[in-house]
Amino acid sequence: MRRLALLVAVAGAVLAPATPAFAHGGDIPGATAYRTEVASITLVGVEARMVEAGARVELTNDTGHSVEILGYAGEPYLDVRPDGTWQNVNSPASYVNETLTFEAIPPANADPTAPPAWRKISDSTTVRWHDQRTQWLSGDRPPQAVADRSRAHRLRDWSVPLRTQTTTYEIRGTLDWEPPPAAWMWWTGAALAGLAAAALAYRWSRSVRVVALVAGLAPLSYAVLRALDGETPAPVLILAGLLGLAAAYRHPPFFLALSGAVVALFGGFNETRIFFAAVTPTVGPSWIARLAVTLALGLGAGLALTGVLRMRAAVPAEPTPAVA
Repeated sequence: MRRLALLVAVAGAVLAPATPAFAHGGDIPGATAYRTEVASITLVGVEARMVEAGARVELTNDTGHSVEILGYAGEPYLDVRPDGTWQNVNSPASYVNETLTFEAIPPANADPTAPPAWRKISDSTTVRWHDQRTQWLSGDRPPQAVADRSRAHRLRDWSVPLRTQTTTYEIRGTLDWEPPPAAWMWWTGAALAGLAAAALAYRWSRSVRVVALVAGLAPLSYAVLRALDGETPAPVLILAGLLGLAAAYRHPPFFLALSGAVVALFGGFNETRIFFAAVTPTVGPSWIARLAVTLALGLGAGLALTGVLRMRAAVPAEPTPAVA
């Protein structure tokens, strides 16, 4: 129990999200075919990156003075100051960005020509917001992708204007469409991992400890990759990883079957949408995230099968009735 409590504490410390300002709400895509990246920033002391699979821009102001992020009409939209982040409620971007579509209708008092009306939304000098200049907003696939799905296509270069006093700067980036991966390879890998895990456990019972350790680390690794991309991982993802690690220390048949099923379902199957999209909601190469989900799905299923077989083997056979 002490070890499990320690694992919970470590996971909480690693996965505790930072608290940047959020200019508005919005759904986080699980995976996408559109890769949005920051290429350069012309203002020294400002850092920017795309987070949440490219759904938001994250800006950190270390200049020591105010940096404004301008809206779609060139109006002040956000102001990241040394004492925190402020939002101009008169900016139409404050309302349009909530839906990721230009069809949103700002309220009548949202006038880009009106003097800014600032409200503080955070004490942080880091802010995240949806910015439609960085996104592909059409529900249809880009014409380039329709014509050729076999390779990536550059859709456009984009820029987000910044301002300090009267001087303007830019965050510059790119938007690309990327073809989907071969999902069947990852499903096949999960099936082979499950069969290998069950076979190893059947032939060498001590291998269960190693298999459970890897199965537990897989969803925890995936959770860390998502946290580093700016998202708070689902609690069930962390729970699945902790149960897998717990099974490496104690693995009676029922607990082995239960923990394996939880790892396979919540650490693996629930996340298999990333098998079908080029861009995953994680940092680093997408194949690392897919590998973590593949191992969670396959090894978790293998552990569950092993637990079920061991429970069945432990049931005493019914005595054969004597023949008169």
